[in-house]
Amino acid sequence: MSHEPAVRPMTRRDALKRMGCGFGYMSLASMVGESLAMAESAPDKKRWMITDKPKAKSVIFLFMNGGISQVDSFDYKPMLEKYNGKPMPGGDLSHERKTGGLMMSPFKFKQYGQSGAWVSEIFPKLAECVDDMCFVKSVYTEIPNHEPALEMVNTGANFTGRPSMGSWITYGLGVENKNLPGFVVLCPDQPTTVGPPLWSSAFLSPVYQGTYVSDKVLKGDFDPKKLIANIHNDRFNLKQQGKELDLIKQLDQLNMQASGATNDAQLEATIGSMETAYRMQTEAPDVFDVTRESPAVLKMYGEGSTSRGCLTAVRLVSRGVRMVQVYYAKGDPWDHHFDIELHKITGHNSDAGFAAVIKDLKQRGLFEETIVVAGSEFGRTPVVELSSGFMGGQTHNGRDHNPHGFTMWLAGGGFKRGFTYGATDEFGWKAIENPVHVHDIHATILYQLGIDHTKLTYRYSGRDYRLTDLYGNVIHDLIA
Repeated sequence: MSHEPAVRPMTRRDALKRMGCGFGYMSLASMVGESLAMAESAPDKKRWMITDKPKAKSVIFLFMNGGISQVDSFDYKPMLEKYNGKPMPGGDLSHERKTGGLMMSPFKFKQYGQSGAWVSEIFPKLAECVDDMCFVKSVYTEIPNHEPALEMVNTGANFTGRPSMGSWITYGLGVENKNLPGFVVLCPDQPTTVGPPLWSSAFLSPVYQGTYVSDKVLKGDFDPKKLIANIHNDRFNLKQQGKELDLIKQLDQLNMQASGATNDAQLEATIGSMETAYRMQTEAPDVFDVTRESPAVLKMYGEGSTSRGCLTAVRLVSRGVRMVQVYYAKGDPWDHHFDIELHKITGHNSDAGFAAVIKDLKQRGLFEETIVVAGSEFGRTPVVELSSGFMGGQTHNGRDHNPHGFTMWLAGGGFKRGFTYGATDEFGWKAIENPVHVHDIHATILYQLGIDHTKLTYRYSGRDYRLTDLYGNVIHDLIA
């Protein structure tokens, strides 16, 4: 009789525990989602595509989280100077905090380009690009609070739990580059008080969720090995990792056979994420290494995390990534309740990068096939905000939230150049000419990508869902 100890068979958990640490870039890959095969093509593309030759292939969303003031950036209102300090005629609309009289912008405005667009001094470099930009000055939502307004602009709903625009786009079009995720989110730290729900795929497959990557500049160091954890493996080369990957895949398949399962979505997702991790090691370090650009390009973008994010976004779409979203910073950095002159700082930090996106896409030959959209969750009031009780009730130079009328701009992707659409009233408070809801912005972006927003649906919990919910109209006047 043998006295040898019984050998416990190695489980899948054991195999993953012993060998999983050998994969470089796993932290990023874990955010990519389910199997690669699901992402390579849209599941029912013919049903919702308007054309097989869309005007645009990808989207760069420059997001000024916190709420940029339209009357201090692109929506020049001379009447604010005339009535500075006086009550707003007709009374104020509803707002969150106590406000006082009308307040003129502390920034100087000038007209630029052949289109004669007015731009304030906080965007001097971007002002040079107005003849390539399409301004929508009559955007509105119903939500004056950051969290639901952020959800609306990003997901088309004012609550958590719906897929983001980037997820819908990737679901609708599939991916072009199997070595990179289809949807990437860039920010120095987790942006806003909402965070991951803004780039979640919700009830869509996890393969369509956004992959968050920090674009933080560490003392001027642009080395992607330091920017992204586990991007490089010192212990195993790619060939050795490939062998490990093949073994784990075989163990997973044996496990499915033993359990009698013919299709295990979670297991397939694990296999797919490892396959993607393996492939991303070869391409991601290159695309995130912006130092490979020429000194002239780096100078054009300027310094700082927003500039780095803008340059990285262009590099990503040039490699086939469907959507890249660049947030300014953690929290609500454009939310200047106390002093609107702080827009000088956030504007300065964004100006060069935003302008460079337009210029760089043009010189790379990508401008016509890339939609650039910029904006925030709402605008700001033309009246001064009165301080809260803890400030002693004194007046200061800030502005409160204003969802009734604000500005977004688009460029590239077949949109009109040097064009302005819609208008707010003479004080910049409410959209009164050609009002454009956020749903309309979403519908129009999808249209330029060749997608009928009413047909891009997903059945979940007994009903069909879409990015624009039950609303949204394509604004054909914006299209060249």
